[in-house]
This record gives sequence, C-alpha cells and structure tokens, in this order.
Amino acid sequence: MLGENYGIDIKTYVNKRLVSGLSFFKVYIIMTKPDVPFNFSDHFNMDDQRISNIVSDTLHGMDDGELYLQHGLSENLTFDDGHLKNASFDSAQGFGLRGVIGELTGYAHASEMSEEAIKRAAQTVSAIKKGQGGNFSQAPRRTNQNLYDPTNPLEGMPFEDKVQLLQKIDAYARAKDSRVRQVSVSLGGSWQTIKIIRPDGHIAEDIRPLVRLNVSVVMGEGDRQETGSQGGGGRFGYGEFFVEHNWKNQVDEAIRQADVNLKSEPAPAGEFQVVLGPGWPGILLHEAVGHGLEGDFNRKKTSAFSGLLGERVAAKGVTVIDDGTMHERRGSLTIDDEGTPTERTVLIEDGILKGYMQDRLNARLMGMEPTGNGRRQSYAHAPMPRMTNTFMLAGDKDPDEILAAVDDGIYAVNFGGGQVDITNGKFVFTCTEAYRVKSGKILHPIKGCTLIGSGPDVLKEVSMIGNDLKLDPGVGTCGKGGQSVPAGVGQPTLMIDKLTVGGSAT
Repeated sequence: MLGENYGIDIKTYVNKRLVSGLSFFKVYIIMTKPDVPFNFSDHFNMDDQRISNIVSDTLHGMDDGELYLQHGLSENLTFDDGHLKNASFDSAQGFGLRGVIGELTGYAHASEMSEEAIKRAAQTVSAIKKGQGGNFSQAPRRTNQNLYDPTNPLEGMPFEDKVQLLQKIDAYARAKDSRVRQVSVSLGGSWQTIKIIRPDGHIAEDIRPLVRLNVSVVMGEGDRQETGSQGGGGRFGYGEFFVEHNWKNQVDEAIRQADVNLKSEPAPAGEFQVVLGPGWPGILLHEAVGHGLEGDFNRKKTSAFSGLLGERVAAKGVTVIDDGTMHERRGSLTIDDEGTPTERTVLIEDGILKGYMQDRLNARLMGMEPTGNGRRQSYAHAPMPRMTNTFMLAGDKDPDEILAAVDDGIYAVNFGGGQVDITNGKFVFTCTEAYRVKSGKILHPIKGCTLIGSGPDVLKEVSMIGNDLKLDPGVGTCGKGGQSVPAGVGQPTLMIDKLTVGGSAT
C-alpha cells in the first residue's frame, strides 16, 4: 500500500477530512516520512557527490550560479458564510539550476527531482558559455543562526481542531455585533525546506515555516454595507492562533474597522497635511521607496535613487532599514535563496542614502557586497534583489503631539492596494481607514481617500517622526517581476507636510 512506506493510513486520512458543511474540497496525499528530518538525497534517491560534480562541471568557467532544491507542503482552510468552503492540501518539489556570466543568466528548472533531470538542465544552462570564461564569485559566508523553529506547523495540530477554530471565530464575530452580515475566515500554513549547492562544494540549507490567519467581516446598516479585516502571521506554528485572546483581538479589530467605515463620509480632494499611522502604513514606504532601493533598478539606473549614494534623499531624522534577521517575522530568512545570510541593512540614515539591497549578481556587477536579499518565489524562478522586513526607525515625537500639529489634513491609519512607478517613485494608494483632521482634532472617518505623490518627494516632506515604531501583524506579500514573496513592513507615526489627496467630497 502506498501509504505504508510513509506512515499514512490513507483511508483514515481522507475520512477524517470529510467535514459537515464542506462544499469544495481537494485532497492531496502528503508523503513525508514521520519523525525523520527531510533529506533530499534519501527522499529522491540522488547521490550528493554526483550531484555536486554535475553542478561543478556545469558552472566551471562561469561567474556565479547554484543548484537550488526545494520541497514544500502547504494547506489552506477557508470558512465563509457559516460553512467550510475550501480545504486544500498540497505538496510541491523541484529544482532550479542557474549559471551566470556577466549580466547573462542561464536558468533551467523542473519538478522532476532526479539526477537525470538535473543533467538535462545542465545542458541547457551550459549553452550560455559559448567560449566565455569568468572568475567565480566567492561563496557566501557560513552562519549557525536560526531565526525560526523548523517544526512543520502542518503537523501536530489535528484537522478537526483547525476547523473548530474557524467555527469559533465565525460564531464570535456574529455574536459580537448584530450588524455583522457575513464573516470570512482563512487559515493557511506552509513548511518548506531548501538546499543550495554551489560548484565549490558550499552547501546551505534552511527549513522555513509560515502561517497566517485572516478575518474579514461585512457589516450593514440599512442599505449600506462596509467591510473590515485583520490578519496576522509569521514564521512559527499554529499555536498562537489558538490562544483565545489572540483570535478574538483579530475579530474585534475587523469589526472596529467595519464600524468606522459605516460612519465614514466622502473624502475631500486637494493638497493637505497627512499623518500616517504606525505599522501597516509602512506599505507605502515599502512600495514607493523600498523597491527603488533594490540593487537591480539602481545598477540599470532606472530607479529614482540611482547614483545618489551619500547624498540627502530624505528629511533629517529619516532612517530606513531592511532587516531579514528578525526572529519569526514573516519577511525574515536565515539565509536568502542564494545561500547568503540575511542582514540588517541601513538604506537611509538620517536622510542620507547609505546603501542598496543586493543579491549576488547585482552586487558583483556594482562592486558591492551581497546583503542577503536574493529571493525567489520558488525553484521555478531565478533570484532577484527583494526586500525582507523594511521599516523606518522611530523618532522622538509623541503621536498625540503630531496630530495636534495638523491644521487641515488627513490621518491615514490603514491602506489597501496601490500602484507605483519605480522609475520616478510616483504612487497612488487607497486608504481603507482614514480620518479628517482640523485644528489638531480628529473630526470623522472618511471614505474613498487616495494618496497621490512621489516616494522621494514624500521622504523630504517628513517633518515629525513618532516614537511609536510598530511592525505590521505579519500579512505582507510583495510582488515584483511576476514573483510573490512574503515580506514585512513598519514605521512610526509620521507627519507629511504636503501630499495630494484624492476624494469625492464636493
């Protein structure tokens, strides 16, 4: 029987997941040997030495490259409108082989994990040589740091308990406020192990857990309906989500946001003072400034920050950090997807541009050091410089003092989607929670508020920085070049002296 080799009773496995109220269901048999650390060589019957020889022979004479091996498990449960609407379980594995000469990259990948498949990929990658040669880049430094518990969050927590948690959240939200008309709750987790083999024999490995809980509610009064949502997660297990006050806080916050939006009035349009709240509003910093500080855009001189190292690009007091070493944070990595240990990288210090986020390729071509920001969505993608956890450090102002200094403006607390042009930093962001402020007093919530501006210009308009640095709750996902990776953001309360606001109020 298939399951016998992997400690799975398939009949019991499937039957335990046939839950009442389920209207959509997928079953993937996840074949992992119980109580045995995952080993690529044993699992896929590949000899380490022969694979290393293939990598070494293929990349000989190139500037850089690696074999990236990945195996992962994931699940997602969605409870919507009083029913378990979706429960999916999946496993995925594959490899990507990369060779780099100058700016030229050869990349081949496959989901078939075998020595023969790697040999076929090697033939494709070798095609970029064409008689060229190079000096192979030095291997990443080794480290023993471990930023998260490698335990698989998908194991150890019974499926029935996860469903019961979603039911409890749904029932609590509906009982909390009679105006709640719809509740949607999702619980997801993944466990991924990677192995990176370089031609010099350097091997780096990492085991990456990731979980997330999201709560969304729709509340109504008469014909008007508004939404509120709150999520949280990070690189840990499901245990924190089962602590009652944790999930209740998420529900309470989602209901609070929906209640605020039910009381909102149309946003004004024009140029105003804008106060950005702490935490998640750092997504504006991430998008409008962070991407412009990634190495590839600056090497190609397509960023608004190109060629400005050592120059003032922001107001005094503005210090921006990218830190992939924060314990259990969603954007953290023990090593990046090239095997380089992550770092705490100072990007802007007291308004002066100090550095960029670098992968190995762009760092080499720019004569700089990699910063541990080489990231990829999966084995099917080549790495590129990406953010990890990007945030602005706190200042010395009390948040109440900042709001009291607003003559006529907007207080933006939460953000939704937005668009950014990396070449000039221009952005448009939608506020999901914002307030009208006059003479230092918060008047009422506003709806349909968008912020329009330029990242580099906004940095120079920062006049007050709060002492309340806050990181997002662990929900960020960053998109770039068709790839998505988990990321973190954060900031303190900020006063921006002048920013264009879009709204519909007459």
